[in-house]
Amino acid sequence: MFGLILTKSEVISWWRIQEMFRFQSFHLYGIIGSAILVGLVSIQLIKRNHVKSLNGEPIAIADKKYNHGTWIGGIIFGLGWALTGACPGPLFAQLGSGVAGAAVLILAALAGTWTYSALREKLPH
Repeated sequence: MFGLILTKSEVISWWRIQEMFRFQSFHLYGIIGSAILVGLVSIQLIKRNHVKSLNGEPIAIADKKYNHGTWIGGIIFGLGWALTGACPGPLFAQLGSGVAGAAVLILAALAGTWTYSALREKLPH
């Protein structure tokens, strides 16, 4: 269902992603902005109403500590997104919709994840 929504909303479209990075269209900014808004409201509702999981356990959302690596990683992620026209979520939807090149990007994403896990202990915290 998630892949269908990504496909129909054109979030997986290379052209839409390029339009976003060239500031030629509001389409993806609107989708990303609405996702951020829904996330913010949802987290606030969960915290303020002490919502419990389906198992009856309280949902605890830990505060995130700032780390310089976050913005550095964000820049690397954004550059990869701009160059390839894909981010990890839509890669599988692209592959499912017949974009064969997505298989190469999935392998590259897995290689990047493996590389990070291998170097994680050596990176500054």
